[in-house]
Amino acid sequence: MLPIELDDGCQVRRIEDSDAEELAALVDANRAYLSRWMPWAPANTISDTREHIRRAKEQAERDDGFQAVIARNGRIVGALGYHRLDRINQSTSLGYWLAESAQGQGTMTRAVRALVEIAFREWELNRVEIRCAPENRRSRAIPERLGFQEEGTLRQAERIGDRYLDNVVYSMLASDWSPQRR
Repeated sequence: MLPIELDDGCQVRRIEDSDAEELAALVDANRAYLSRWMPWAPANTISDTREHIRRAKEQAERDDGFQAVIARNGRIVGALGYHRLDRINQSTSLGYWLAESAQGQGTMTRAVRALVEIAFREWELNRVEIRCAPENRRSRAIPERLGFQEEGTLRQAERIGDRYLDNVVYSMLASDWSPQRR
């Protein structure tokens, strides 16, 4: 399953304990950008990053999805993963972020495509969901580029600092997925 070689020297691999300092430094370097969209970003510390990695390991041990990093030429440029697997309803949702300097090259689209492929082909799920703030055009472009269907908007669904953001909900069903066309 992992690691997955994308191209251009990019790889998706499981997050590891040894990633903590590099990942925390990347968040710190992108804090202003990430804080616009990610509730955890404004106050994220190295301790928070280590706790995230610990929880990610527990998630994988429970067979409840996994968390991964995206590395370009051996350096972490972003992260993505499954929020959890809903085995009863055969569904999952994905979250992702990419350093601002690494955007605009199709890296996250290829990484998300790979995780959708795992959800449908390996885990035989029926539905994958992605939620994005309406104003986050770069994040929204990924499910749109991959052919996800926009289902609607959840009002004030996510708290970021002292404000509430709507979430646009996108979904892909296994019956509609054809990665060769994307």
